[in-house]
Amino acid sequence: MSLIPALSMLLVHGSTNFGHNRKQGALMRRFSRKTVVIAAGIFVLIVGAGVAYAYWTNTGSGTGEATTGTNDSVVINQTSTVTGLAPGVPAQVLSGNFDNPNDSPVFVTEVTATVTGTDQDGCDATDYTIGGSAPVNAQVPAGGGVGSWSGLTIQFNNKAGANQDACKNAVVAIAYAAN
Repeated sequence: MSLIPALSMLLVHGSTNFGHNRKQGALMRRFSRKTVVIAAGIFVLIVGAGVAYAYWTNTGSGTGEATTGTNDSVVINQTSTVTGLAPGVPAQVLSGNFDNPNDSPVFVTEVTATVTGTDQDGCDATDYTIGGSAPVNAQVPAGGGVGSWSGLTIQFNNKAGANQDACKNAVVAIAYAAN
């Protein structure tokens, strides 16, 4: 008979053989019910400790994955108004802000500008000069019209000995880039 059923019969009946063997029954009655309960409790603690120990020493392994996203380019806005460019007129300031379509900030190092042309025949990008630098070195938050940049200028090039009348009332196209 195994130990657990024997302890169970001993607790309930005071014997493991229901009186079939008098000598054995007399021996079992010598142990009080309290002694049997204490012995059973100790047994449960020992077995439980073994299970708990096995639980705490379990190990495992697994795998997982993560992905990185990409970001969309920021749009560079010119917010300064430039008018009256002409030979001999001082350079005018270019400045602006950004539209950041991303869900999080993006870092912008600097803004650069290039004159790409005009809307007038006979007047081209060589008639204008972009000067200065526009360091930003900052996080541009998500949203429209955010952050700022400045430090660039635009000036009309006075080409000595050349007729530049074609540039009168010209709209100058400026391309901005950020890095």
